[in-house]
Amino acid sequence: MFEGFETGTSTPEDVAIHYRKAGSGPGLLLLHGYPQTHVLWRKVAPRLAERFTVVCPDLRGYGRSGKPPAGSDFAAYSKRTMARDMVGLMRALHINRFSVCGHDRGARVAYRLAFDHPDAVEKLVTLDIIPTHATWSRMDHKLARSMYHWQFLAQPDGLPERLIGADPDYYLTETLKRWSRDFAAFEPEALEAYKLAFRDPETIRATCDDYRAGASVDFDIDAADFGRRKIAAPVLALWGQGGLARRAEDPVTVWREWAADVRGHALDCGHFLPEEDPHGTLAAVESFLQSA
Repeated sequence: MFEGFETGTSTPEDVAIHYRKAGSGPGLLLLHGYPQTHVLWRKVAPRLAERFTVVCPDLRGYGRSGKPPAGSDFAAYSKRTMARDMVGLMRALHINRFSVCGHDRGARVAYRLAFDHPDAVEKLVTLDIIPTHATWSRMDHKLARSMYHWQFLAQPDGLPERLIGADPDYYLTETLKRWSRDFAAFEPEALEAYKLAFRDPETIRATCDDYRAGASVDFDIDAADFGRRKIAAPVLALWGQGGLARRAEDPVTVWREWAADVRGHALDCGHFLPEEDPHGTLAAVESFLQSA
């Protein structure tokens, strides 16, 4: 996987960020989500690197990146803090302005990056999410059943860590199965990479802290922006017909409450767009990034 990509580690915000990089041209930052790593982008990153300087990091708390303590307010895993990681990484690579494409938790980092660092973000692509504030605000009994992990992973005092840690391979595999339409999209090499990363108890703890931040500090930061300012960068919102975002309501309608310029559509797949429908994802992303 990632043939021709260089591997490196940068340390913005005093946390080591592992990344892959390849290509030339305009900068493009690709951010994975839960419960995965940068390996999510293996099917699309090489093609994108033909046109862009592609950077695929592991978010803090995930994969080979650092996993600091969360702190009592979970600010160490706020999307604001994680966005600063990414700005620092890109600056260390001498890329001061770039587009960003994020999936799942990575998309939450991506839109916070667009809010907080508008001078850095050219365009924004979100894959299968609506904003955190919008998700919690729309959390009725139907959405809670399909997105139970938001409540489960945010539980305090090590409860989810202990339960997941009893059989992390099962939990990860079952999560991928439930959220995808085509489990065969996860070829053995990629699945083993995800399992290897997720077997680390510190990864389980840190990724739970990510969701604890989502239920607290991230919601509050979003609430401070909602109705007061909008993302200035053009936004492409993509989601899977069988994914998570569409279970709330039309994602484009939601995103237009948060950004000034939004377009988007569904792909015929589950939650994991770059793995289940890499061709559709590539076509949409390339067209958007190259448009005027």
